[in-house]
Amino acid sequence: MSPTQHENGALHSGGSLSAANDGSRPLLVRRLPGLRDYLPTLEGMREFTDLRGPDTPDELWLLEHPPVFTLGQAGREEHLLDPGPIPVIKVDRGGQVTYHGPGQLVVYILLDLRRAGLGVKRLVGLLEQAVIDLLATLEVAAERRADAPGVYVAGAKVASLGLRIRNGCSYHGLALNVSLDLDPFGRINPCGYPGLAVTRVSDLVPDVSMPEIEAGLVRLLAASLGMTATPRAV
Repeated sequence: MSPTQHENGALHSGGSLSAANDGSRPLLVRRLPGLRDYLPTLEGMREFTDLRGPDTPDELWLLEHPPVFTLGQAGREEHLLDPGPIPVIKVDRGGQVTYHGPGQLVVYILLDLRRAGLGVKRLVGLLEQAVIDLLATLEVAAERRADAPGVYVAGAKVASLGLRIRNGCSYHGLALNVSLDLDPFGRINPCGYPGLAVTRVSDLVPDVSMPEIEAGLVRLLAASLGMTATPRAV
């Protein structure tokens, strides 16, 4: 299952893993405090995407959610094995089922792909590579898989991706397991793959901190997009 759900047709993809921007365009970065409920955040992304114009700056939203399972638009409910008390929300991204919870860094990518000169596959590649490069700075070898989008360490998934493209603009994004409780992944087939192992950065680099991960990932994402990360107040 592709991690991307499209509207209004597919965008052209291809080329190297770098964007065409020259670094002069700002990438506004919002760090949303606390644990952000999933549905209001989703509605906020949709509203931002629907109301943005050709000159609206692109944004990254960094946050953590309370425990929740999300099921992609074409997701199959048989991959929900035993959700128990954790709520399940059907969403409009591509992909199957995943888990979000405290200790997982969620990065929502609100990007005008046409203006950035990016296709969907290229954007997915940039997001995966940014995580791979981040982990490399921590001396952790990670890789992507052609058959299962995301980032993996020794076969275990450490980051998931899922995007929605509407009117040439993206929302949703990536989720990196930093220090979250991994037990809820046992209640699902993660990303639709029975028995898929998952891991977290804190098991690979015990002294890692969330601020360190956030700062490194923002720096790498902005560089890969050819943009300048600019903090923005919430």
